[in-house]
Amino acid sequence: MKRLYWILAAVAAVVFVVAGWIIYVPGPTAFASGSTVALGDYKDTNPTGVPASLATADLVTRGEYLTRAADCEACHTAKGGVPYAGGLAFKLPFGTLYSPNITPDKETGIGNWTDAEFLNAIHKGIAPDGSRLYPAFPYPSYTLLTNDDALAIKTYLFSLTPVKQEAPPNTLMFPFNQRWGMMFWSLFYNSNDRYRPNTSQSAEWNRGAYLAEALGHCGECHTPRNLLQAVDNKKKFAGAFTAGWRAYNLTQDKTTGIGSWDVETTAKFLAHGHVEGLGTASGPMGEAIDMSLRHMTPEDINALVVYLKTIPPIPDTSLPIPKTMLASTFPSDHEIDENARGAKIFAGACAACHGWSGKSPILTYADFVGGRTVNDPTAQNVAQAIIWGVTRHTPNGVVKMPGFGNAYSDDEIAAVANYVTARFGAEKSSITANDVKKISGQASQ
Repeated sequence: MKRLYWILAAVAAVVFVVAGWIIYVPGPTAFASGSTVALGDYKDTNPTGVPASLATADLVTRGEYLTRAADCEACHTAKGGVPYAGGLAFKLPFGTLYSPNITPDKETGIGNWTDAEFLNAIHKGIAPDGSRLYPAFPYPSYTLLTNDDALAIKTYLFSLTPVKQEAPPNTLMFPFNQRWGMMFWSLFYNSNDRYRPNTSQSAEWNRGAYLAEALGHCGECHTPRNLLQAVDNKKKFAGAFTAGWRAYNLTQDKTTGIGSWDVETTAKFLAHGHVEGLGTASGPMGEAIDMSLRHMTPEDINALVVYLKTIPPIPDTSLPIPKTMLASTFPSDHEIDENARGAKIFAGACAACHGWSGKSPILTYADFVGGRTVNDPTAQNVAQAIIWGVTRHTPNGVVKMPGFGNAYSDDEIAAVANYVTARFGAEKSSITANDVKKISGQASQ
């Protein structure tokens, strides 16, 4: 009997260790060597706040910059709706969440919130009525924001025109509709600590870390989640699926991440969402660039690059080496025979803008060659782009690819997506009509 007790104790210990490893998540900058200090004890340039060029601007202007850097508009604006008035749907496996109105309307927005209540929501995920916010609102990242920066954001939001608009009710199934449960989740995954600079890293690195982790919350999309749906920094920036889109690997892996991108290339992609030969950002990343990153100063973009270039490489074995050669000028009979439906749709709806070779005859933003999306054998983002279209702000104006979700069936969208990856990518996809239906249903609307 005594031996049985020892065996059970050993099994329990193993289970405890494994569970602890699964539940445990290191801090967002734990990968970096060196020690951290409280912001007040940091002797170098303050990494928080606005860039030096805006240091003397009024509080509303500074708040607007920080609100842009935090990408608030993307989540708090419904498609075609008033900015910041909420109503954007987040379709999850266990129901749908709708973003709230954060304009200063006193009935349906945040117009009655005090500074303390705003900080409580930003840092702790607790609403003024005491209810717990879901981490679709990235308070585990925003908790790193200083009080001054958070309140500058509040000042800007309160300068907006109030919009009276109630968000639709959430439709989460039990037990996910029990907000009080987030209290226990937050014990594990919300540090409620402000950003602590790393004294072994440069001031520019610390600025980039603050922008990426506290404001930009890049890991919320680009880092996989653990079983409890917390961002798993053990696989930091290794890529993940979110809202029906694939957020690609941002680590320094040279094949499947951005390790082969030089500083100038990385900065250009962050600022414009496009680099010739590497593709064009679309979906949530395109929105992040249009609504956030393109509004940031060159020095802040450079600080982000400095930080990203230190992220340890993690290979993504699901992605092939991207094909960088142009396709043939015209498809062969054999190629058409393999996917006649996809080839026919591409010829009628796509070839005029994207070209048969993958090099657009119209503009480089429509190039396929070298892009990660067409080299992704899941064809997840290809299908999404076909369904919803792509809108990008370029230095020369707005460029739009229309959505074809209402023009083609799920079968047809799958066919043309498979044709695009087969012709322009390194590995042919085999996405099905059911896959298309599923991923389009996961997208934020």
